[in-house]
Amino acid sequence: MKRSPSNVLESEMSAFYLYGEDSDALFEMGEALLAKGDPEAIRLRVDVSELAQVETESRSQGLFGPSKCYALVRNAESASPKQGEHLLNMVAEVRPENRLIICAPGIVWKKAMHKKMQAYAGSGQSELVQCEFHTPTPADFQQWLAREIKIQQLHITDEALQMMGERLHGMRAAARQLIERLRLYDNGQRESLGMHVVGDLLGERSPEDLEAYCHAVAKKDSSALLLLRRLISNQQVAEVQIISWLGTRMNQLLMYCWYQAQRERNPLQKSRVFGEARKQIPQEAKRWKGKELSLAIKRITEAEKLIKGASVENNLVVLERMTMDLLSREPSV
Repeated sequence: MKRSPSNVLESEMSAFYLYGEDSDALFEMGEALLAKGDPEAIRLRVDVSELAQVETESRSQGLFGPSKCYALVRNAESASPKQGEHLLNMVAEVRPENRLIICAPGIVWKKAMHKKMQAYAGSGQSELVQCEFHTPTPADFQQWLAREIKIQQLHITDEALQMMGERLHGMRAAARQLIERLRLYDNGQRESLGMHVVGDLLGERSPEDLEAYCHAVAKKDSSALLLLRRLISNQQVAEVQIISWLGTRMNQLLMYCWYQAQRERNPLQKSRVFGEARKQIPQEAKRWKGKELSLAIKRITEAEKLIKGASVENNLVVLERMTMDLLSREPSV
């Protein structure tokens, strides 16, 4: 049978097949299903290469009779055809007192195991519950974030909440870590926390010129050189931070171009592009070919090594040379 994420936990079935794009929500539900039930049950977290361990434990008799076994399979999406058949057999044979939770984040819908799992769950004659976890819309994630913040009795300004939603969209684990940092910062004072505090704890506060520099390089604009000198000479921004931000931006560009080539419905979301970059990357991508982006990322990696001690050259010279190279038609390494 098929269930929505909101009522999977209520099911008393013994086997669960969790799949979809929202891996954070998927694994969160998997862990909740694993924790639910008999506190004395054996609980296992295994990969598809370790299925024999689940079978051994689930058939164990023990000194005081059979013991319950709850198992979570973490990476069913990477199962080979043989491992897929093994999982299907385990689903068919799982005992009512045991629990088998199969997690397949991002599984390709054409995969034979996926089709067979869906058919088995929909047959009406099985104990298998299937549940799909879609990537949340920005509005859905914002609502989830607001609920989590309310549970912790924190007061976040609307602007700061919006920034959190944009930067952390779909990343529940990272959002919970930030909320915990905010809780410790607030220390029960229940004060209004705004952009300044949230930005600091999120690690997003930086000179405006740093974002402008990354954008200039990505669109191959010669103003990048002036912005670079201003960052280092006037604003004293660390060279490593500049490299880190630029490397992230070029990786986002590469992933955006790749997902776009795959005809992905929302390449920006799949590439984890949020905030101001959402408006800029589609235009920047028109300036690059896939090969050029790969070479650019390799060039940035080489510059990072030089800055971290592989050269006695002045760091500004290293970054200027790298920037000029990236602004050329095809970066050399």
